[in-house]
Amino acid sequence: MNNSNFIIELSNISKSFGDKTVLDDVSLYVKKGEFVTILGPSGCGKTTLLRILAGFGTADEGEIKIGGLDITNVPPHERPINTVFQRYALFPHLNVYDNIAFGLKLKKVKADEIETRVRRALKMVGMTDYEWRDVNSLSGGQQQRVAIARAIINRPQVLLLDEPLAALDLKMRKDMQMELKDMHKTLGITFVYVTHDQEEALTLSDTIVVMSEGKVQQIGTPIDIYNEPVNSFVADFIGESNILNGTMIKDKLVKFMGQEFECVDAGFGENAPVDVVIRPEDVYIMAHTDSGMFDGVVQSCIFKGVHYEMIVTTPNGYEIMIQDYNAFEVGQHVSLIIKPSDIHVMKKERICNTLEGKMTDATHVEIMGSEFVCVEQPGIVGGECVTVEVDFNKIELMDNKEDGVMMGDVRFILYKGDHYHLTIRTESGDNLYVDTHDVWDDRDIVGIKIQPEDLRIKRA
Repeated sequence: MNNSNFIIELSNISKSFGDKTVLDDVSLYVKKGEFVTILGPSGCGKTTLLRILAGFGTADEGEIKIGGLDITNVPPHERPINTVFQRYALFPHLNVYDNIAFGLKLKKVKADEIETRVRRALKMVGMTDYEWRDVNSLSGGQQQRVAIARAIINRPQVLLLDEPLAALDLKMRKDMQMELKDMHKTLGITFVYVTHDQEEALTLSDTIVVMSEGKVQQIGTPIDIYNEPVNSFVADFIGESNILNGTMIKDKLVKFMGQEFECVDAGFGENAPVDVVIRPEDVYIMAHTDSGMFDGVVQSCIFKGVHYEMIVTTPNGYEIMIQDYNAFEVGQHVSLIIKPSDIHVMKKERICNTLEGKMTDATHVEIMGSEFVCVEQPGIVGGECVTVEVDFNKIELMDNKEDGVMMGDVRFILYKGDHYHLTIRTESGDNLYVDTHDVWDDRDIVGIKIQPEDLRIKRA
């Protein structure tokens, strides 16, 4: 992509540490003056991507351009970029003025120009009259402002911010969010911001880049990301969601929780498996009057400051999260309504586990680096490559890892209303997807067992 409107062009960036892929073919294009937030859980690759853009790390593959110029192999100090780190990296032996002026002094800028630019930077970050203060005497928010002033005084084309508010308390963090947003408008330079805080991303950004496991999951405006998530990871990670298994009966008619609902989605085909997303604030709740679309019983009601968050159980065993300004008592029978426009239908990423394998003999197959017993496969010989399918609910997870054929650890937990959908990272580095009613915690180590009759084997 070659467009002068893009100040940042990251093309096909990949990075591995040993046998672990941290960034997998990531491409990102940022417009001049845009506030872009890279959002994702710990370990998703967002900070690695920022460090590669800043020049503090190198990509194994890919190209980086700033303002149309290739800077892939340009050292950090020669890039038109400044970075604000989570820990600010201020010099403790220098006062506020000298911290901010440090970069200009290295460039041997004239003293009178340094003074003018330092005072302008202090004014921009609301730190006028603090120039002679010891940085160790400043609050966390004030130190953060000094770090930003030191970064912007060099007039970079791009400002990178690596979780700069993470060390602040909640009130100060919210105050600084607004100040950052105002600073961005005033400065007119491009901000690339890294965070794991979904609310922060929604508040600050023109564009959000959602990452998981080294890959970009979705790029869009905060409204698009929230209202139109492309997959269950994004729907679950951005705000609260009810995510349910469904079947698209036909255009604008979807079935979930055991009954059919009108919706506004089309183009999924007929009787196609889908995921259904319903935001908790989009479920209308009222005292039981038989006037709702379906009924339920309130299981919990918690005050969240602005609204009440309730869990309602339906007669056929589904749990729905609801957010409402009115409280309903635990045990109360209620009626519920969901408007067609508030039902978001997503194509399923997968309907079963599909794995590459190799037959060791007629009754044993090797998948994910381990050998499993299978039903005898007539006509398939040892050494032959095969494709193995396993349904999500046919995988047994064991507390004692020694009881399984192989081990793995829980990487992602998604509640689907009446069961959990887990992502298990196996010893071989493959992902295995499991439906279970058992409760597991993130990073639990589990044993994995699959019965022979549940392995569907086909020639590759």
